[in-house]
Amino acid sequence: MKNRVNSLWTLFQERRLSRRTFMKSCVALTAILGLPPTMLDTVVKAAETTELPTVIWLHGHECTGCSESFIRSSSPFTSDVILNMISLEYDDTLAAASGAPLEEHLEKIIKEKAGKYILAVEGGVPLDENGVYCTVGGRTFKESLLEAAKGAAAIIEYGSCASWGGIQAAKPNPTNTVSVSSVVSGKPIIKVPGCPPIPEVMTGVIMHYALFGQIPPLDSQGRPKQFYGNRIHDTCYRRAFFDSGLFVEKFDDDASKSGWCLYKVGCRGPQTYNSCGNLRWWNGLSYPIQSGHGCIGCSEKGFWDNDVFYKRLPDIPLANTITTADTIGTVAAVGATAAVIVHGAATLTRNKILDMKEEKRLKEQGLWDEKKHNNGGGH
Repeated sequence: MKNRVNSLWTLFQERRLSRRTFMKSCVALTAILGLPPTMLDTVVKAAETTELPTVIWLHGHECTGCSESFIRSSSPFTSDVILNMISLEYDDTLAAASGAPLEEHLEKIIKEKAGKYILAVEGGVPLDENGVYCTVGGRTFKESLLEAAKGAAAIIEYGSCASWGGIQAAKPNPTNTVSVSSVVSGKPIIKVPGCPPIPEVMTGVIMHYALFGQIPPLDSQGRPKQFYGNRIHDTCYRRAFFDSGLFVEKFDDDASKSGWCLYKVGCRGPQTYNSCGNLRWWNGLSYPIQSGHGCIGCSEKGFWDNDVFYKRLPDIPLANTITTADTIGTVAAVGATAAVIVHGAATLTRNKILDMKEEKRLKEQGLWDEKKHNNGGGH
């Protein structure tokens, strides 16, 4: 008898869930992975035939904010990911066990599943004093990380701490904390930055690997393109105010109450790549800009040291040029004036043509009154 693959479809059958429910789940996964509808058949096939992956989740120098974000995913629900879509074998935050038994289980999984598990890492890696500033189970985090990374099929750096070093790497970085990729090499690494990342981005990345057995397409910095392919600026609902040169000057002014662009009060949306503007947070309810606060660029490298949060960026990119917030209003006004002039000229031309056509029609009907016309009268 052929061995059954421990796939997503197998789990649905074991739980006596209908094929219809399975197909609905595949449709939802296709959407959250940023795939076109034409890829649905591919997702279904992968969900039927691909072995669900084993996941080891390590915690380093961090605040556990990424885990707090992860457990709030609603599409798919974190409970579905953990219980039905992956085999989460180690996570010292979410595990029921603790202490020596949990650490022994980690060693067992590393040996038994060598080359087959995904290593998810949350937190930076402190290097000073031989890594003593972060220890887990009596071992430095660096030591645990290197051991687990050896047998990993792929590594996911969850959060800006794992991706870039995090807040603890801020100047002067007293513990010499660095990113995971600064310590580990020779493995496929997916960066999922954010402080914390969006819940659905975290589950979406891990589900891409769970379904297809490979990492998603990455940008030049190693981030998944489907989630980090656009700037916050490009998907911001306040973009129209930016393009019109209408800016908030203070957080309590009338412009702020009217929902104008937050660029001048420090919004880093024009240089930050993330999905906040389209996915949003808490099941699509809101995100910082929608709540009235500018983007602080938490998914960008070194965001904690990149100028004051409430100081505007010096330059902003426009189509084929670079301008500043001081001149964009003028540019918008000049553009509007030019548009009015062009529109006025076009209107005069159109009216002249209509007058000529009307004159011709009246002459053909013998109704044209030259004297009345020259005096400015109507017909």
